Amino acid sequence: MKRGQIDAAWLGKAECKTCGIRDLVLFADLQEADFQLIHVPIEEVLIEAGGFLYQAGDDGVAAYTIRSGLIKLMQYMPDGGQRIVRLLGSGSVAGLEVLAGGCYEHSAQVLQPALVCRLPREVVERLNRETPRLHRQLMAKWSQSLKLADEWLTDLNTGTARQRLARLFLHLANLAGEEPIRLLGREDVGAILSLTTETASRAVADFKRQGVVTEVSPNCFRLDRDRLDRLAAGE
Repeated sequence: MKRGQIDAAWLGKAECKTCGIRDLVLFADLQEADFQLIHVPIEEVLIEAGGFLYQAGDDGVAAYTIRSGLIKLMQYMPDGGQRIVRLLGSGSVAGLEVLAGGCYEHSAQVLQPALVCRLPREVVERLNRETPRLHRQLMAKWSQSLKLADEWLTDLNTGTARQRLARLFLHLANLAGEEPIRLLGREDVGAILSLTTETASRAVADFKRQGVVTEVSPNCFRLDRDRLDRLAAGE
């Protein structure tokens, strides 16, 4: 199997026109005539935790829209460690860099079982050429990705460990849209916040002792958002 190939159950051709989150993803503004331009199947696939959409350096053959689940974008460091550069939830798009040609810039690994739509590059390129509606969506998603990357660096890599962890809990809550939220593994938390695993574990334990977060089942938490907001602001 080629490195980076999806290890998933194939569910069949996606029904883009009736997609429940169509307003969040690339095809929000497409009309009936636009869908007639799609000749290569758009696949809907379910990927279990631990699987990959693609890995850094793979040929860029498709972009992906995330319908549900949680995915991390990461880079591998020279010392063998990993650097998590962003988390993707419902409505996010992964792999847009393939439209500029070349390879994927990051590895995209599933953290929580994810339902995604695989958009072959030729489909997106053709729609981009032939309908300005998709072009607007692409530019909006690209701009949003850059904005989120800047916010990620600012919010999760500056301040004290407590501030960073509070911001991560709030970020996960925004992605999930409901509680309880599932926290990532301590190694992932450390990689996101630029902290050691031990420091990340201590910070989570402190939040639990102080009632800032309440663990209702293994690694699932309810949040005191008011206190998290204050901690995130350094109060």
